[in-house]
Amino acid sequence: MKEKIVLGLSGGVDSSVAAFLLKEQGYEVIAVYMINWKDTTGTLSGACPYEEDVLIAELVARKLGIAFHVVDLSDTYRHQVVDYMFEEYARGRTPNPDVLCNREIKFDAFLHAAQKFGANKIATGHYCRCDSITDTEGRVYYRLLSGRDKNKDQSYFLCQLSQEQLSHAVFPIGELEKGRVRELAGELGLASAQKRDSQGICFVGKVDLPVFLQQKLSSKKGLILEIPADFKAYSRSYPGDLEGRIKKQARPYVYRASDASIMGEHQGAHFYTVGQRKGLQVGGTEKPLYVLSTDIENNLVFVGRGEDHPGLYRKALKINHQEVHWLRPDLALNVGESSEYSVRIRYRQALQQARLYCFEDALYIAFAEEQRSIVAGQFAVWYRGDELVGSGAIST
Repeated sequence: MKEKIVLGLSGGVDSSVAAFLLKEQGYEVIAVYMINWKDTTGTLSGACPYEEDVLIAELVARKLGIAFHVVDLSDTYRHQVVDYMFEEYARGRTPNPDVLCNREIKFDAFLHAAQKFGANKIATGHYCRCDSITDTEGRVYYRLLSGRDKNKDQSYFLCQLSQEQLSHAVFPIGELEKGRVRELAGELGLASAQKRDSQGICFVGKVDLPVFLQQKLSSKKGLILEIPADFKAYSRSYPGDLEGRIKKQARPYVYRASDASIMGEHQGAHFYTVGQRKGLQVGGTEKPLYVLSTDIENNLVFVGRGEDHPGLYRKALKINHQEVHWLRPDLALNVGESSEYSVRIRYRQALQQARLYCFEDALYIAFAEEQRSIVAGQFAVWYRGDELVGSGAIST
C-alpha cells in the first residue's frame, strides 16, 4: 500500500512539478489547494487571485492523475498572519508575513487538514531540503538545508519551523535548478508550465501597501525630515568591554525634529520602513532620499540623501530572547556563549560573516562588515554551511 502524502498545490510551476516527482517516488499524492485570502482590497491585480490558480491547479492534478481538493483556511490566515501584519506596522516594525504563513498555515493548519486525509507527511514546492541526523545518544534531529539552486533558495521563509513540523515536511524540488523545473513542466504539458512566479505577500499577492494597511491603520499627515550625513551621532565611538561595545553598536540612531530640516509631508509614519526609497514623493534632491527611521509616536519620518548615507548602516543588531528560535535546539547558545555563523537579514541577501553572542538580556549579532537597512520586525537567520540553524525577529 502506497504511503499517502498531501501536497500544497498552488497552481504554480514549482508545486506542479513537485506533484509529479512525488508520484514518481511512489507516493499516493493528494493535491490540496489552500484558499487563504479572498479580499482584494489594496491588491494590484484587481481580481481575486485564487480563482485562476484553483483552475490551473485542478488541471495539473487531472493531468497527473492525482486527487484534488480545496480547503478554506482564510479565517485562520487572517487571524494569525494578516492581523499580525497590522499589529507590527502599527508598532513601527516591518513584518515578514511569508515567514509566519509557513509557520502558522502551511506547516500547521495545513498539516492538520492533511491528517484528515490520512496522511502524515506534507509537501510543498519550496526550493530547500530536509534531512535528519542522529546524535550519539540516539536522539533524532531534523535539518533544514538550503536549496541546491542558490538563486532560488527559499529556506529563509521556513526559518521559524519546529522540529515537529520538519519531521512531517518533504521538499521534492529542493535538489533541482529552477530552469530544470520549468523544463519538466513543459515536457509534461502541465497547465502551469508558463505561469509566472507569484510576487508580493504570500497568498495575498502584490499590493499597494498603504491602501492595504488602511483597512485598519488610518492615514495621518506628518513631516518628512532630512538628517544630514554629518549628524553628530554618526561619529560616535564604542569604548568599553566587548559586551558593552556590541550593545552600543546594536542601538538604532535616535533622531529629533530639531536635528533635521523639513522636506515634505507623508500620510502616516507606519506606512514606511527603514531603507525605503520609493513612495516618499519628495523630489529635487541631487541624490534619492532613503528612510532612516520612523517615529510612530510623533508621526515623523526621517530620511537621508543617498544609499551611502551613514544613517542606513549599523554593525550589530539585537533579538530579544523570547523571539529567538533554534531550528536545531541542541545547538542553542546559553548565556555567556558565542559562535560564528553566516547570517542574512533579508531574503536574497548574500550571507554575511557574523558572530552571535548570547548575553543575559538578549541575543546579539555582530557583523564583520556594517549592514545596510537593519529593519525591526524582519527575520535574521543564521546558517552553518547549508543548514539553517536558527532565526529571530529583529528587535533593534
